[in-house]
Amino acid sequence: MKIAAATIAPCTQALSDPQWKFARAQVPRLEGWVLRLEDDDGHRGLGYCHAIPAISTHGTGAEAGLAFPAPRTVGRPLDDLAGTMEEIDATLAYQPTVKAAIDMALHDLLARRLGVPVHVLLGGKLRDAVPLSRILPIKAPDEMAAIAARLAGEGYRQLKLKLSGDTDVDVQRVAAVRAAAGEGVALTLDPNQSYNAKQMMTAFARMERYGIALIEQPVPAADFAGLALLTRTLPVAIEADESAQSVRDVFRLVSERAADVVNLKITNLGGIRRFLRAVHICEAGEVGCRMGAAFGPALLQAMGLQAASVVRRLPYACELSEHLHLQDDPFTPLPVHDGQLRLPDGPGCGVTYKNGSP
Repeated sequence: MKIAAATIAPCTQALSDPQWKFARAQVPRLEGWVLRLEDDDGHRGLGYCHAIPAISTHGTGAEAGLAFPAPRTVGRPLDDLAGTMEEIDATLAYQPTVKAAIDMALHDLLARRLGVPVHVLLGGKLRDAVPLSRILPIKAPDEMAAIAARLAGEGYRQLKLKLSGDTDVDVQRVAAVRAAAGEGVALTLDPNQSYNAKQMMTAFARMERYGIALIEQPVPAADFAGLALLTRTLPVAIEADESAQSVRDVFRLVSERAADVVNLKITNLGGIRRFLRAVHICEAGEVGCRMGAAFGPALLQAMGLQAASVVRRLPYACELSEHLHLQDDPFTPLPVHDGQLRLPDGPGCGVTYKNGSP
């Protein structure tokens, strides 16, 4: 019961909206990579390597990063998942998105070999479905309002507005989206580090009337003091995202109570195992956690869903449906119904290539 082969294949996808933009970059397409591990009996496990230059790495960097450690998995026992990842950690510095792809593929392969869903390897599901939040990219207020109305009509009960740091326009965006989405939809804000703490206080004073549930990473990632100041001062949940790039970061955020919520991503943290470590730290410190957005195909979202299903408490909707605005998804569908994503049937993560291997 050993890993017999490791192969890497490109997974390039265009966005349905080539003008999709957040405060740090415009994202017209994704150039990710899929790692396939195969055991000596022909079972296969898949993992996705996330590659957005402004967030993780670029396509060529992701490929080079995978090409170095992936062959080291060959010949290792399937059930030595922890040992394999410890060796990868010792061999390759940084590169959490590469390590995440390997970690995902190892979990998927072992689960398929055993004929169980990935969540069984993580202790078992606590929920069958996860409520979802959808993201509104930076656009003119009326355009964001139109998107919000459509998504609310599709059953999403939480929407996240990307903001630019221009307070006057951002207030207009929030007002327009609230009017279009109605009072029954929770609104969260994501300035992606485009404010400083006092600017955010001033802006929130003008936005508060529109019923804001949460503000994600308003200040620069390194500004823990500014994040903590907003957490102590504003009457709204403050969430860390870019400030939570490692398990060590999460420990600091929780121990210093610098945020009310931590946005956790398998791709940022280096895999499912590290994701669960971060979840346990948040739970021990009574800080909320949420599965945040990581753009990628149905494979990536299915892995996130398996991990989210074992989290004890998810006070806010998760962001696991962004595959729906990507084109050319090579994986079997992962549909959303009434704003929720249900755990798929079957072993592993629940999705696979539509037409066999690439």
